[in-house]
Amino acid sequence: MITPFRVSVLVLSASFASPGHAQTLQPRPQTPPVSASQSDKASQIKVQAPVLSAGTSLQVELPRSLPMKKGEPVAATLLYPLYVDGRMVLPKGTPVHGEVTYLNPDRSMRNHARLHGDFTPFHQPEVRFDDLVLSNGSKLTIDAPVISNGAPVLELSTPGVQPHRSIFARGWSEAKTRARQPIDFFIQPGFGDRAKQVLYHQLPYHPEQIPAHTAWTFELAHPLTLPDENLAASNQPNPAWPAASSAASEVWSVHALLKDPISSATSKVGEPVKALVVEPVVDRNRQIVVPQGSMLIGRVSVAKPAQSLGRNGKLRFTFQQIQFPQGANRSVESSLAGATTDQRQDLSIDAEGTITPKSKASVVVPLALTFLAGRALDDDGNQTFQAGVASNGFGIIGRIVGTAAGSRELAAGIGYYAAALSIYENWLTPGRDVTFPLDTRIEIQTSPLRAPVLKSANTSN
Repeated sequence: MITPFRVSVLVLSASFASPGHAQTLQPRPQTPPVSASQSDKASQIKVQAPVLSAGTSLQVELPRSLPMKKGEPVAATLLYPLYVDGRMVLPKGTPVHGEVTYLNPDRSMRNHARLHGDFTPFHQPEVRFDDLVLSNGSKLTIDAPVISNGAPVLELSTPGVQPHRSIFARGWSEAKTRARQPIDFFIQPGFGDRAKQVLYHQLPYHPEQIPAHTAWTFELAHPLTLPDENLAASNQPNPAWPAASSAASEVWSVHALLKDPISSATSKVGEPVKALVVEPVVDRNRQIVVPQGSMLIGRVSVAKPAQSLGRNGKLRFTFQQIQFPQGANRSVESSLAGATTDQRQDLSIDAEGTITPKSKASVVVPLALTFLAGRALDDDGNQTFQAGVASNGFGIIGRIVGTAAGSRELAAGIGYYAAALSIYENWLTPGRDVTFPLDTRIEIQTSPLRAPVLKSANTSN
């Protein structure tokens, strides 16, 4: 006998046994468990912060003049951005703080100045940089050695391909350039500093200053870990990279640091040259074509040392190969497009990449000083005025001595001394050489490589 209870049990069993006509009761699918290795890998990606390795080169520039004295705070800024694994982690202009630790005597500058009546005890400052200021305002302590290679920087850039011109046309162009220099003295930024320096050079003694735009290059002694927010900021699109819709470039600019010092005085033609790429080169599709850390391999093609009678040296070097960090090599055709050098060298670069010091020889200055010196011996005119004019070439001290002594012979002697010194410096002194020290910043222009590209870490797939 089948009871109502057994009927209900049979009905329920039939419903569970026919999946095609009834719903099934199954638990909700669960997320697969995350393995310990995957969890550790995800956490490492999340907390990984950019690290500047030991030996990373930083170049900083002083935006304004400072008194040259021990203990003086130095507030400089990065001249160029810094990259880690293709990502910009410190932008150009990042503040870097330090102080003057010592003043070294500059004997070469002292001897030259004393010949011109300037008895200031010139020095070269030693500077140590202690911290840099991040975008959020926090300071990060850095470990860097004391450096003393500071000098005002000069940004060289090629003028591009120039049409062939006659000697007269080139001379006329140089004359116009020299005629513009006095005008630029007044209209270019920094007129106050330039005017102060001109006044100082007329005095027999004056305060010393670290001039504006002085730059120092130093390397980190130990690795420097940046905060996580710098990595997050670096994930934003780099404005220096071209947009994907822009036209393909026929020439790529590669920024690198020389890893060998080069000089027109000591380098020989064929001597090898190496340069470390410090900024990744990215094409229009945001793909890295020359990764950071690649090495440019080249050679010296022109090296002519300076000679007597003011004949300056010449230097040219080119790169023929790129070694990628992964070990692959690619041949390239490149030329020097620019460099950051010591402004005191006063260099110029032509369209072919040949670097030479600008000629400072002047015919007018020695002749003018000689003519003015002879005015002190003339019998006509005001003798006091003529004595002051004759001794003009030796600064204020020469004018005071020449005028106060009341002697035409003494005033003329001071004037002829200044004229002779000018003749020697303009016509007889040996020429100047071109010197690029270690870690000189250069810019190379090269044609696009016929090589596989690397996906940028800043772009999504």
